[in-house]
Amino acid sequence: MFTKLIISAAIVLSSFTAIAKPIALDENNISPLLNGHEIPNINLHTIDGEDVNLKELVSRKNTMFFFYRGGWCPFCNVQMGQLQAIESKLVAMNIQLVGISPDSPEKLKASITKNKLNYLLLSDEKMQAAQAFGLAFFTSDEVTKMYQAKLGVSNTLFNMPTGETRLVLPVPAIYMSDKSGLIQFMYANPNYKVRPAPELILSAASLLN
Repeated sequence: MFTKLIISAAIVLSSFTAIAKPIALDENNISPLLNGHEIPNINLHTIDGEDVNLKELVSRKNTMFFFYRGGWCPFCNVQMGQLQAIESKLVAMNIQLVGISPDSPEKLKASITKNKLNYLLLSDEKMQAAQAFGLAFFTSDEVTKMYQAKLGVSNTLFNMPTGETRLVLPVPAIYMSDKSGLIQFMYANPNYKVRPAPELILSAASLLN
């Protein structure tokens, strides 16, 4: 059971094969990829609808991925702004910053404009990346309806094993990978209100060089 914050910052030299993860029944039961696992071979979409393969993307440069719930989430918008503020420092470390969310390419464009972002955002509408990283979970029926009614979340609903349809979201997380595709740092927290401080991110990023 994933009941507490998972944080792992050590450099791991061994490599493990990632196994496809089912969608967790709630945010406390996710099984995220850890240090030593490899970045999954997943294709996502840019704001222009073009395919981007995550394995190919990391092969070009050390990469920091951050998973967020969507542009409708105020905590995610704060985090996107914090990351924008330190992006130049990450670039100086030769690290590319990439955001991944269930938002459509059109919604990603709105987030880029709203938050004045320079880094790459990728659309994971089908939750393939979130599931491959072990971060995807079903929200409760109450939360699904509340997000739809009050926040205007219009993401595709997914079928639960019981047959009910629910909203699926990623637990907010950060992954750092070297050019071989090996995960060197990860941070995931089921409490969506808690995000890693920029100082922690920069410290972890320094381990990739």
